[in-house]
Amino acid sequence: MKYLAGLVFAFGAFAQQYEAGANIGYGIYRNGTIFSATESAEAGIRNRFAAGIDLGYEFSNYVSAQFSYLYHDGHPFLQAPGVKADILGQSHALTLELLFHFTPRGRRLRPFVAGGGGSKEYVIAGPEPFPQAIPQIASLTTNDVWKVAFTAGGGVEYLLRRHVLLRFEFRDYLTTFPRQQIVPAPHNTARGIFQQFTPLFGASYTFGEP
Repeated sequence: MKYLAGLVFAFGAFAQQYEAGANIGYGIYRNGTIFSATESAEAGIRNRFAAGIDLGYEFSNYVSAQFSYLYHDGHPFLQAPGVKADILGQSHALTLELLFHFTPRGRRLRPFVAGGGGSKEYVIAGPEPFPQAIPQIASLTTNDVWKVAFTAGGGVEYLLRRHVLLRFEFRDYLTTFPRQQIVPAPHNTARGIFQQFTPLFGASYTFGEP
């Protein structure tokens, strides 16, 4: 019991700085492909703006934990030579990450790398295309889909003044292909990992001990 109390005390001694911020950026997708016996179509999410919030918890001079929410305005599409179909939608990512800083807390410039995971929901906000553009390859449906998501990235924090941070970073959100939303026709194959490459610029406020 005394060891547990010592661990809690030691952890509490470091857990003195918190961070709350917001960011804005742009989501650029690496999409997938659906193959039939005779033809194929690109399937994915349109590139659009992104915005989110971050809540950070810095428990050592070099490592912090961060909960992030990110909204992306991109919507699903199917595209083949001479044919294009879209359906209105967006995505919502909820992730928990660890940030590893290369300089200690309090320095003006702090490069970092980050990684973590969570979940991402692909949400539909409009009706299905009617008629479907290329039903022999795939169809767009109104199914909302939750996917396990992984994140990786890095960036730099700049201490503008006491308690105010500016941050530029790059995040990569990875999920498997949302087959319940972009549905391959029978006997067709969907391939590819959906990657949302997202440069972000943000500002945050820190509180607690420096």
